[in-house]
Amino acid sequence: MKRVYLDHNATAPLRPEARQAMLAAMDLIGNPSSVHAEGRAAKGLVEQARQQVAGLVGCAPAEIIFTSGATEAAALAIPDGATLSSAGIEHDAVLSWVQKEGVDLSQLLDVDGNGVLTGQANGQSFEDGIWDDVVALQAANSETGVLQDTLKHAQALWALKRSVLILVDAVQALGKTDFSFARSGADFVMVSAHKLGGPKGIGALIVKHGIDVKPRIPGGGQEMGRRSGTENIIGIAGFGAAAAAAAHDVASGRWEEIKELRKILENTLAASAKTTIFVGKDADRLPNTSCFATPGWKGESQVIQMDLAGFAISAGSACSSGKVRASKVLQAMGYDDEIASSAIRVSLGLETTAEDVQRFAETWLAKEQKFRARMA
Repeated sequence: MKRVYLDHNATAPLRPEARQAMLAAMDLIGNPSSVHAEGRAAKGLVEQARQQVAGLVGCAPAEIIFTSGATEAAALAIPDGATLSSAGIEHDAVLSWVQKEGVDLSQLLDVDGNGVLTGQANGQSFEDGIWDDVVALQAANSETGVLQDTLKHAQALWALKRSVLILVDAVQALGKTDFSFARSGADFVMVSAHKLGGPKGIGALIVKHGIDVKPRIPGGGQEMGRRSGTENIIGIAGFGAAAAAAAHDVASGRWEEIKELRKILENTLAASAKTTIFVGKDADRLPNTSCFATPGWKGESQVIQMDLAGFAISAGSACSSGKVRASKVLQAMGYDDEIASSAIRVSLGLETTAEDVQRFAETWLAKEQKFRARMA
């Protein structure tokens, strides 16, 4: 049985370009901080990758701080003691900082039923509802794929003429859309390599020129004094190569082809699964992401059944300490616990074929029919 991987939002397969770059980096001996020829060669590789990532992100190379991933990037962007506003749809790497401030998750930036920011906070305008130091805006949601117009909301925040820093999570948007740092309205952008076909364990924080960042890891002063520790040149090389390849794919329209496959998938499922809800379907979404819920049919049960049938997908619910809980993203969008616990996410990739989509749809619909029969 050929397995079909449909969980690209969790992590994407390593691109051949990234693998080749990483293998080449393994042969470099020098430390990027050393002044001899070997050190300069290693430093040159890091700076080449920085330029490649900058080309994809749409920023200056000097605005990039390489980190271990987006979670570290978020921690680096948010100053100690700062207060933070965000929506309940944000990733836990951001929401954990809101929770540290003791904020109830219902007291956040408002979203509508499609998961789109409304431009209000706690039912009030930004002018009346935003008094925090940092505002987090998510470019694309990992569960639903719903896209946000971060620039529009940034402009509303600028109009307040308050000292508000804007952190944009572009982890899912980068490499699948034409995301640009210059058009995001962000002061900080967090990105991760493995979501776009690079290696795991490497990411970056993009910092707008002129903004100071206090290092959370002091030491040798690497990354222009903002993140110490010998650079992960193998991971950085893979990140750079993946970024360059991803930029080409976006420019050539490859993701528009994947969007058509998603449409076929959703139309096929909707034609037979009449009670299934397609989350965020009326909003702009990532081209590869479909989140849908069949009330009463637990998401984790669907994931297990489809895994046994040869398909890798994710549930819309999160597992923490062995306990499955309803998706906070769907709850923030106004769905009840039954639906929030019944969602699954199918995220396609550049190697996904029409045959893969057809096989998945046929298999899932057969299991959905059995579920309905049991419930009758």
